[in-house]
Amino acid sequence: MPTTIDRAIVVVALVALAASAPPAQDRSTADLIVTNARIYTVDDSRPSAEAMAIANGKILFVGSNRGANVFAGQGTRSIDLGGRTVIPGMVDAHAHLLGLGVALQTVDLVGTKSYADIIAKVRARARQVPAGTWITGRGWDQNDWSDTRFPSHEALSRAVPDHPVYLTRVDGHAALVNARAMDAAALTAATQDPSGGRLERQVAGGSPSGVLIDHAMELVGRVIPPLTREQAREAVLAAITEANRWGLVGVHDAGVGRSTIDAYEELAREGRYNLRNYVMIASDDSTLAHYFGRGPQSALYDGRLWIRSIKIAADGALGSRGAALLAPYSDEPTHSGLILTSSKRIEEVATRALRSGFQLNVHAIGDRGNRATLDAFEAALKTVPTADHRFRVEHAQILHPDDIPRFAALDVIPSMQASHQTSDMYWARERLGPRRLAGAYAWRSLLNTGVIIPNGSDFPVEMVNPLISFHAAVTRQDAKNWPAGGWHPTQKMTREEALKSMTLWPAVAAFQESVMGSLEVGKWADFVVLDTDIMRVPVTRILATRVVGTWLAGKAVWEAK
Repeated sequence: MPTTIDRAIVVVALVALAASAPPAQDRSTADLIVTNARIYTVDDSRPSAEAMAIANGKILFVGSNRGANVFAGQGTRSIDLGGRTVIPGMVDAHAHLLGLGVALQTVDLVGTKSYADIIAKVRARARQVPAGTWITGRGWDQNDWSDTRFPSHEALSRAVPDHPVYLTRVDGHAALVNARAMDAAALTAATQDPSGGRLERQVAGGSPSGVLIDHAMELVGRVIPPLTREQAREAVLAAITEANRWGLVGVHDAGVGRSTIDAYEELAREGRYNLRNYVMIASDDSTLAHYFGRGPQSALYDGRLWIRSIKIAADGALGSRGAALLAPYSDEPTHSGLILTSSKRIEEVATRALRSGFQLNVHAIGDRGNRATLDAFEAALKTVPTADHRFRVEHAQILHPDDIPRFAALDVIPSMQASHQTSDMYWARERLGPRRLAGAYAWRSLLNTGVIIPNGSDFPVEMVNPLISFHAAVTRQDAKNWPAGGWHPTQKMTREEALKSMTLWPAVAAFQESVMGSLEVGKWADFVVLDTDIMRVPVTRILATRVVGTWLAGKAVWEAK
């Protein structure tokens, strides 16, 4: 017979069990129920499911078909996906939204295979617009040509003499201009290289060749008429539609000026902003003063805009030899790249950011640029000790082995773009030599230290499609031209890591993990329907995957016809 003590123990146990049991489910009626799907939740406590129930833009339930249907009501819409794949809405952790919108409206030079191809495209545009009109374009890459040297302006100037021409290189860190554009900017042999920039010059006489690197681009860029307010708004809307088409529900928008942010806010207030944009503000003093005065802003306009981070560029890009290296370029032994922002300035802004509650994200590609950035972060964190700062290095492409563990030690997030590796692998060895390749695009080496790697494209530098970076992360090869096994394959990600790098890890990198990044009860119902199970099919089929639909807060923002 149980004693009094035994009975007391049972009572205590029952009370404890009741206290630890989950509360009764909220029986709210769902606006939308999705069933018969293969759902990858990116929630480690429940990695997969077959159904979801959604109300008021948030997830009510994730689990079985039976469980989801409990939330059905008279007005509930039900979608049977017939076994299709569902993943959390994808987020590009480093992109340029307005840049994409502008690129959609200018001469597309991506994929051109020669200087002659570029000239033909520009001549075709010149025939369509009045003389004197600026012609802009983007996407050329001399590394894709049979002659990989930088071009000179003469052939372009002869072909298009009556229009000023400004053509941005694919990485956004160099431009090719014609004689009419140089005349408009008064560029001559006497023009000095600006700090953090370089004018390529003719061997005889030293006159500008027409190629401008990094800060030298501003010498001509500043005389190009700016977009009107309405042109900027239309470009942003076009870019959002393009992002949604590829399964993106969010971007981290790098280096945005005040007028562009104002346009974003206007569109969001009008209910026309179908994207969650984590804005990195430009780092000039006037922009910093304005937004520091306003204070960190999160989830504005029903979760469309965050304005709580800053973007600085420490150095240039590898393809235009602007990335700052600790030793000279292997293919240009007299040159070690360009420092665009001093370590002292980065430290100053980092310190101010910590005191103001802002995150700092620094573009650093070369090993010297990365080391200087980490040094600046370390100094700022000694001045303003902060536990959860989530400072980021954008790109982190070339790292000295000694600096790889410093990311975890300083709680710094390497925000990387897997598609850069597959674009660069054909010529990176020439730039760096074999020894430095061990720290190039070193995803596994970084992951093994315990950091996360939010993934992206840097569009319009790379294509918008986020599955290109997913494929690159798990293969380290492009779709057609690289042999099986990949380029330095020990640095690959697993598919689970690659999926997190496009969903949950960007959310963590933007202080958003409580509201997005995985398909969990209480989070926004942001998800993508795919026609292929990217987590199971052979890697050769990943890039053939089509987006069936993109859903933001339980509403379709893009659906395939």
